[in-house]
Amino acid sequence: MERADTLVSATVVAAKKLQPTPPAETATTIVNWPLADILSRFTGVQVKDYGGAGGLKTVNVRSLGSEHVGIFLDGIQIENAQNMQVDLSRFSLNGNERVSLYTGVVSRRLQTAAGYSSGASVQLEPDNTGWGNTISVKGGTLGTFNPSFYFRSGYHSRVRTDVSGEFLYSAGRYRYPCFDTTLVRENGDIRALRLETSFYGQGSGPDDWRITLHTYGSERGFPGPVIRRAAGFPFSAERQADQDILVQGHWTREWTGFYGTSLRMKYANNYTHYNTHPEKNPMALPYDLHYRQQSSFLSLSQSLTLGRHWSADLATDLTRNILDGDSGGFVKPRRTTFNGALAARFLTRDFRASASAGYIGAWDTFDNKNPGGWSRENAFRGAWMHSASVYYLPSESFEIDAFVKRTYRLPSFNDLYYTLMGNSALVPEMARQIGIDTRFRRRGWELRLSPYFNRVDNKIVAIPTSSQFRWTMLNIGTADITGLDTKVSCDFMLGACWGRLKGRYSYQRALDHSDPSSQNYGNQIPYIPLHSGSIDASLAYDDWRFSWNTVITGARWSRTANTSDYYIAPWSVTDINITWLATYHTTVALDLRNIFNCRYQIVQGYPMPGFNAALTITYSWL
Repeated sequence: MERADTLVSATVVAAKKLQPTPPAETATTIVNWPLADILSRFTGVQVKDYGGAGGLKTVNVRSLGSEHVGIFLDGIQIENAQNMQVDLSRFSLNGNERVSLYTGVVSRRLQTAAGYSSGASVQLEPDNTGWGNTISVKGGTLGTFNPSFYFRSGYHSRVRTDVSGEFLYSAGRYRYPCFDTTLVRENGDIRALRLETSFYGQGSGPDDWRITLHTYGSERGFPGPVIRRAAGFPFSAERQADQDILVQGHWTREWTGFYGTSLRMKYANNYTHYNTHPEKNPMALPYDLHYRQQSSFLSLSQSLTLGRHWSADLATDLTRNILDGDSGGFVKPRRTTFNGALAARFLTRDFRASASAGYIGAWDTFDNKNPGGWSRENAFRGAWMHSASVYYLPSESFEIDAFVKRTYRLPSFNDLYYTLMGNSALVPEMARQIGIDTRFRRRGWELRLSPYFNRVDNKIVAIPTSSQFRWTMLNIGTADITGLDTKVSCDFMLGACWGRLKGRYSYQRALDHSDPSSQNYGNQIPYIPLHSGSIDASLAYDDWRFSWNTVITGARWSRTANTSDYYIAPWSVTDINITWLATYHTTVALDLRNIFNCRYQIVQGYPMPGFNAALTITYSWL
């Protein structure tokens, strides 16, 4: 029912083995690892990285597209109605107990309706137990300086508070090969500050609550794609400044032994300033744009226990998104979204089954300043969704679960209303998923085999017109994805040394089936490798920890036209971490990244750093 890869949070020094139901993959992470790096270790995941510390980082699961992957913080989805691209670099693991990736059906008591409607989901789950404080300083090559802190205390027995903060500076400069010479990556710097505080605890009855205030500000450069230009000519002078405020909370109460409710709310205010600086790059179009997106969210979930094995949930979400901007002809869209889900589940020790039916409807309004460009027709978009899953544990060493799922993703504000390219008649993309997960365990060994099939219909694509600056948005795409995720792991002892080996392999045949008459019909869709995988090794002896990770990605193409012009060569990157528990309170960690200095690209035209290193010193106390 819940398929997850799970990592214990980096803020937990002594790893706790946490087992969701059914059991999930669990491992200790490295202190201060970014969220994007953690997710890249999971099977069937592609993390797009546009290079440089300030580059956008998004996650794609089983070729569904990043718009179909929900990012949840304490059960509440983090949204971006403007372009549906959630930047993973903005989130920290401080105060989070674990990070979980769910590729199938998530059916939990008292979850939001949005939890049922995501094709895949990344869950950041806060740590509500124990006490502790940490101060950490990280520095390294690429001109990186990254101090952080996390404090936890309690006012009395029922109320606790967390306060955390992080500052990141990176020059983002690194050498890379460019045609017949070697250059230094420019305009990839970032300055970012994140501050967060949470209040949580238990009320006078059988209930719990949590309120979180999250603020984030940054100013960064976009290094831009690498193309052949005259010597000394700047590749990019684009800059972006962000100021984000997020307030969210939940209150959960078990009213009786068989009925409970959960109320969740959120308000987010995100400001973006984008500037192309034509005085530095005369070839750039002169843009100086300001956007402000506001999002309000309210959800009520109810759960009813029907006897010993049966339960049912009803979840209703209401979301309001507003986007204001000062670009020419901007129509200032507003969207009100209703999301509802009815779910039922049957649970025993060895067998579990769940089913859900949901509906999503969105009402859009906007300022119609350009008659003929947009209209108020088709301003409502709705879709039905459903899912079902079963889980069976025939023995302690073997378990199997399977699921079917149908989900939708609404067109973003950029898809619909962006000047010179929007199309207000777009309909939602539909994703259909089928998957099976089998797990074998015996005497420290584990083997997982997970075949699946996905189909994405009405895929939203951009088609160029007579001008390279004008595009047309259409629903024409269909992608069929046949895949297999595998993982094998074993634990072992070598004298007083404890060790673990893990190997992951993913096969993804993701084909474009949009137009049978097209020359691209049957080609692999962009940025999806046919073969990929990773190898992990961990050793622990006394106060020392050593880990080795190698990520292998096969050949890909940046366009559906699988020709040599768009070919991206396969690559392999190896990282090493050495951690020393210097004292009861102090930990020293050395990260050596890309130790073989592999020259590679995740996104075509955006070279990644070669060998780089970072040293992290963490002091913890109760």
